[in-house]
Amino acid sequence: MRKIVVFTGAGISAESGLQTFRGADGLWEGYRIEDVATPEAWHRDPDMVQHFYNLRRKACLAAKPNTAHQYLADLAKIEDVQIITQNIDDLHERAGSDRVLHLHGQITKSQSSIDPFAVYPIVGDTLTMEDRCERGAPLRPHVVWFGEAVPAMDEATTIAEEADVFIVIGTSLQVYPAANLLYHLKSDCKLIFVDPNASQYTVPAQTILIEETAVNSVPILQKWLAK
Repeated sequence: MRKIVVFTGAGISAESGLQTFRGADGLWEGYRIEDVATPEAWHRDPDMVQHFYNLRRKACLAAKPNTAHQYLADLAKIEDVQIITQNIDDLHERAGSDRVLHLHGQITKSQSSIDPFAVYPIVGDTLTMEDRCERGAPLRPHVVWFGEAVPAMDEATTIAEEADVFIVIGTSLQVYPAANLLYHLKSDCKLIFVDPNASQYTVPAQTILIEETAVNSVPILQKWLAK
């Protein structure tokens, strides 16, 4: 059985109605990234950061998995599929995928503001400054911010190294260190890149380009994987 590793980004969730992380104007839902997605922002104005992620969490919980999410879950019933995602939503899991590694955290969880390894589930869509960890520190979103290490990167690298087929969906491969995963693939690994603008990006030679959205790529992926 082939080992298929799928690396997903904001594009796959955009078709479920969730805005991509950074638009052309450098804003995310009208907020400057520097004001809501850095450790400095948390120290400067934690109330605003909490409010921002409460809004994002509410949107994520209201969104529904789309055809692409569902296809990957169904594919795992007949192939050895592991998903690595940059997304902080839980749409893969709600579609039925049970092997999902979140590189940048999960918005449905919180973590201690003094211990990133103390992680807790969030009941509902709201986290407040009164919510505390066992050591009494405020809880913050379980999200990897700019300037922070990516704890799951080593595990993701190991997974990528074992792939027979590596499929990239919904990410432009511009966010590091995640984009470095391509450099850890086996020489005979089949690389498939799904993006409406795939031909505009620099990718390794012999990459199979599918210039479609995640949802529209499903029948094409089915044909390629059947070969």
